[in-house]
Amino acid sequence: MTAVLVSGGTGLVGRYIVEDLLAHGYRVKVASRQAPARGFFPDEVEHVSLTLDPDADSSCAFDDVYHFIHAAFSHVPGRYRGGEGHDPAEFRRNNLEGTLQLFEAARRAGVRRVVFLSSRAVYDGVEAGKPLAEVLHLTPTTLYGEIKLKAEQALAFMTGEEAGFSGTSLRVTGVYGDLRPNKWDGMFADYLGGLDVPVRAASEVHGHDVAAACRLILEAETARVAGESFNVSDIVTDTHDILAPLKQATGSDRPLPEHTDRTSVAAMPTDKIRALGWEPGGVALLSETVNRLAASFRNT
Repeated sequence: MTAVLVSGGTGLVGRYIVEDLLAHGYRVKVASRQAPARGFFPDEVEHVSLTLDPDADSSCAFDDVYHFIHAAFSHVPGRYRGGEGHDPAEFRRNNLEGTLQLFEAARRAGVRRVVFLSSRAVYDGVEAGKPLAEVLHLTPTTLYGEIKLKAEQALAFMTGEEAGFSGTSLRVTGVYGDLRPNKWDGMFADYLGGLDVPVRAASEVHGHDVAAACRLILEAETARVAGESFNVSDIVTDTHDILAPLKQATGSDRPLPEHTDRTSVAAMPTDKIRALGWEPGGVALLSETVNRLAASFRNT
């Protein structure tokens, strides 16, 4: 049974990845600072202690590991852009130097394939209205985007340097889902409680679809994914459309906020990863997810 190490496996995105791999017969090792509580995952996983400290010796984490999915990221809670808070040097040290140290440790240990969770933020600074295609020359204007892009580039360089080692980056947009804690819990509670909620448009993708993209990369022909970056995005939505299924499911009489301008959200083409067989859930999955989340609010 193939062993996959998932860093940040107990986090918002990592948890979806771990559960998807377990459901598809992989043996999973979860790498994080603290072991997950018993029952956190539907099946047993092995825990490996791991930090993003570039001075830490992480070599033992890769024992008996064939694939590595790097989803860990150190940031101020709830923030990615601006996640450095008041310490950009430490943010860079952990998330860039620490990431590169993990890539190198994986390569030395004989890991065959690495999947790096990058971000839409690598496109920060692209001129308005231009589709965010993987072929663009990028110079991100945020520290978050810069760190993600530099990690992508280092992984691609390592892939070209050594036969038998394959690295791939997934440029993931905003991730939603139905696991708890959930990023929309506060917004839902405020809306149902009659409070104002921020109105915005954004691109989103379900955590299950991100997990499916990771697994596709592990299972694809090496020549199709080695050294490559792939966009992972599904729908452009706004606060109105996220809250509409909640309003219907709960019977709330509170009016929905007005639609906001979605054209301000640049298109993020996904033809490249769809060519590998990836098919996200679209608007139907968004509605299903909000309805499942709404159940907890109906019972309060």
